[in-house]
Amino acid sequence: MAELATDSKPLALLAAEACDDRKAVDIRLIRVEEVSSLADWFVICSGLTDVQVRAIARSVEDRLEAELGRLPLRREGQSEGRWVLLDYGEVIVHVLTPSERSYYDLESFWGHGEQERYLSPATGQAG
Repeated sequence: MAELATDSKPLALLAAEACDDRKAVDIRLIRVEEVSSLADWFVICSGLTDVQVRAIARSVEDRLEAELGRLPLRREGQSEGRWVLLDYGEVIVHVLTPSERSYYDLESFWGHGEQERYLSPATGQAG
């Protein structure tokens, strides 16, 4: 199973990069393959408004389709814009407003998975 994470990490990083392109806040990658059968990686980030949440999700979709020919298997929450979930099978992207992120606290819930903060290549700063 460890091989899968190696293969899916570039997908997770590309999704995180696409989030960073739209100025997502506090981008986290959580490796969940050893604690869940849902996916290998979660990418979690915040958008400060509903409009930004939708823009971040659109950026992820556009980037993964353009560069990898990948479309999400499932998409949830786009119309509300408070929490958009994009399921790519081995990677699940969660884009939430700060209040939704705080309420659901996915980082704590999946805290037993290995976590890393995404650092923007442009600035070297945490996204």
